[in-house]
Amino acid sequence: MAASPAAAAAAATVSSFVSPSSFSSVKASKPDRLRPARRAAAVNVRCVSSPPATETSFKTKVPRNANMAKLQAGYLFPEIARRRAAHLLKFPDAKIISLGIGDTTEPIPDVITNAMAERAHALSTVDGYSGYGAEQGEKKLRAAIAATYYADLGIEETDIFVSDGAKCDISRLQVLFGSNVKIAVQDPSYPAYVDSSVIMGQTGLYQEDVQKYGNIEYMKCSPENGFFPDLSSVPRTDIIFFCSPNNPTGAAASRDQLTKLVKFAKDNGSIIVYDSAYAMYISDDSPKSIFEIPGAKEVAIETASFSKYAGFTGVRLGWTVVPKELLFSDGQPVAKDFNRIVCTCFNGASNISQAGGLGCLSPEGLKAMSDVVGFYKENTKIIVDTFTSLGFNVYGAKNAPYVWVHFPGRNSWDVFAEILEKAHVVTTPGSGFGPGGEGFVRVSAFGHRENIIEAARRLKQLYK
Repeated sequence: MAASPAAAAAAATVSSFVSPSSFSSVKASKPDRLRPARRAAAVNVRCVSSPPATETSFKTKVPRNANMAKLQAGYLFPEIARRRAAHLLKFPDAKIISLGIGDTTEPIPDVITNAMAERAHALSTVDGYSGYGAEQGEKKLRAAIAATYYADLGIEETDIFVSDGAKCDISRLQVLFGSNVKIAVQDPSYPAYVDSSVIMGQTGLYQEDVQKYGNIEYMKCSPENGFFPDLSSVPRTDIIFFCSPNNPTGAAASRDQLTKLVKFAKDNGSIIVYDSAYAMYISDDSPKSIFEIPGAKEVAIETASFSKYAGFTGVRLGWTVVPKELLFSDGQPVAKDFNRIVCTCFNGASNISQAGGLGCLSPEGLKAMSDVVGFYKENTKIIVDTFTSLGFNVYGAKNAPYVWVHFPGRNSWDVFAEILEKAHVVTTPGSGFGPGGEGFVRVSAFGHRENIIEAARRLKQLYK
């Protein structure tokens, strides 16, 4: 008996195995420490939407959160996973290369995993066991983060809250701000800012004609304005979400631009939530922290993560900086309320993950992370060279692991479908990051070198 389409889709999403031999035989230089052992690589599709629930004879009397009904379709990346799974059903033998979701692929350096392993083994001893830790993070790790990333910037270890990742902290910050605030976001931007705002009840309804939610200011960032918004045309909002280097465009704000942003926030009495998840990819003199800008401690919060430096997308470890100088309109410290949110909603990052964080911040760990970042930046160059040779205008890439490719006059989802259908390569449609992303696709440099080279070959064949 043939499996139902739903069952077949579920099976396809669990795991498809891609043999390394199916990719290009071109050899690329790659440090041995970054080359994974040869094995069949399991390509897992996560967070795929479930089939509609069948009707049941019983319903509770609990009303649905009306804000959830405002959300449009699925979250961007699960939707991409759903379309990838459907493509596998149509082309079961396809050797798909994923350059879509920004998930790291290279092994975590030994110096970091050894630190985690040592901590894990210690937990099986009387002297080494530890249970609940401080919700704000271990003192030693908070001090190491302050010394490594904020030396001479006036940020102290008590300003740092260690977490299970920047994305999680974005939602905790939204809980902190509540529903009676208005936000501004770069357009395009990481969709978690907007979606969490919708869920919190900060927005109006989705306006289909302009593809925007009511009560959100979309600050257009395009090649025409150097991917930095014209702040003179932006109305006052309470919260300004700003990511640099930006996801998805890859653009890093200059010191002058961030100085203008801080002044804008001060003039309006706003709070900047500065997402610095890709700061280690910056190779020019662009600031790596908002706190490099004078006065930023009075108007800004910074989120950060080890995910894209150390390969911690699965390990989960990040941090948020809430300076003691940052105050609400009633004079209360923002950090005091965020501490209460953290203590209520979170039991602290895994002690094993935090041991890995200390490994990351050792001299050997910092060198290893730099090597990993350098490897992904080499991938970025391959992707940039590929699209440039085909005549496309390409942005980002210099200070980020993302390449922002312009397809003038084209619908982003159509381009996504074309590349998937004809080249078996997954990208991310720019419109998934906001209306300002229409006509673009984001191509991620996270991938094994042989896959990047093979994807480049396929793209050249498709668009030659």
